[in-house]
Amino acid sequence: MIDKILLNGKDISSDIKKDLQGKISNLYKNNIIPCLATILVGNDASSETYVRMKGKACEKIGIKSKKIHLPENITTRDLTDLIGKLNNDSNVHGILLQHPVPSHIDERITFDTINIEKDVDGVTSWGYGRTALNLDAYPSCTPAGIMKILDTYNIKVEGKHAAVVGRSPILGKPVSNLLLNKNATVTICHSYTENIDKILKQADIIIAAVGKPKFIKGEWLKTGAIVIDAGYNKGNVGDVDFESCDGIVKAITPVPGGVGPVTIAMLLKHTVEAAEKQSLNLFNR
Repeated sequence: MIDKILLNGKDISSDIKKDLQGKISNLYKNNIIPCLATILVGNDASSETYVRMKGKACEKIGIKSKKIHLPENITTRDLTDLIGKLNNDSNVHGILLQHPVPSHIDERITFDTINIEKDVDGVTSWGYGRTALNLDAYPSCTPAGIMKILDTYNIKVEGKHAAVVGRSPILGKPVSNLLLNKNATVTICHSYTENIDKILKQADIIIAAVGKPKFIKGEWLKTGAIVIDAGYNKGNVGDVDFESCDGIVKAITPVPGGVGPVTIAMLLKHTVEAAEKQSLNLFNR
């Protein structure tokens, strides 16, 4: 039996925000107010909550939040036209299109309309490719937050076997690439994976991103494993059965209070960095 360490995302988030204060002050001195434009299409309650949380987080540390709420029936063309205007607005440094958009909209086209310099949420195909190749781009915020947690707690990634449960384009796939770039051996599990419990039993690090409450059981994991639970489901529970991990895992992120706060902090960080780079035209294409 071992006592599990809680990987506290709230503390990491607080430290990131403190580190941003000096950068924001310097931008203000140069008459630059970092600005994140958030686009919400339709009236999905969860999406409205997420956008509101991100807006408040921005305003608390001095980032301007430009909120754009569009009707459910907007067309792909009209949405891309709006994004194009934000791309050309020098006062907007980051653009976030809240996922998911209504089903009649071509989400990939709208994401890829965002200029890579302003893709602070890491959703464009170009940004994904550059991140995978370890080139200059902003990675998706949740994967970036996961890597930040591992780094902050000095959890060795190089040479370790990491199992990622989930393959979404904004979480499972990009975090797999970030882990590969840190020299981990990565296995990606998904809904078609057979004997997933046996695969996870071999992993040193587990990234849970499957979107199913308490899906991963403690008995599936090897003693001393590190668990990063990126899931958030109804009832404030993650994708990992937290209680069943007692005495098995070495460290685990709680839900809530783990990956979530760091994800938002990374969005703020990317926005401030985007404002700095755009003010100096430093982005390396």
